[in-house]
Amino acid sequence: MKTQFRIGHGFDVHAFAENRKLIIGGVQIPYAKGLLGHSDADVLLHAICDSLLGALALGDIGKHFPDTDQHYKNADSKDLLLHVYELVKEKGYMLGNIDAVIMAQKPKLMNYISLMQKKIATLLESEVDQISIKATTTEKLGFVGREEGIAAMATVLLIKSE
Repeated sequence: MKTQFRIGHGFDVHAFAENRKLIIGGVQIPYAKGLLGHSDADVLLHAICDSLLGALALGDIGKHFPDTDQHYKNADSKDLLLHVYELVKEKGYMLGNIDAVIMAQKPKLMNYISLMQKKIATLLESEVDQISIKATTTEKLGFVGREEGIAAMATVLLIKSE
């Protein structure tokens, strides 16, 4: 049975690393450190990819873009998201909305959120008001609070295309 709506949830985390660019939501953020990963380590786009894949029971980002495949070494996560969204469209769905949260003690992300929303809306053929992104600290608790890395969660609603 094909359902009208599908909901997915995604989570990702990356540690900080020296000599890496910090890219979140497809936007380069000026900061002393970047995130460690096989690709560009865009923690937000990875969480969104997992939420989209999860909504359609298509596995996770590691299944589709394994870190053992050199083809994805230093990959641009925007390209990964575009590929995942093609799978969504092939299954006959379109984006309803995304609600995401980025957990980072530092850097402060408020000034970059609207840029992230615009970038993601463009990639997912949607309107900016369909993309909710919030940023929070963890009140200095845990690995995020100790400024060891950044985490992101995303929930997505997909709607059956007409």
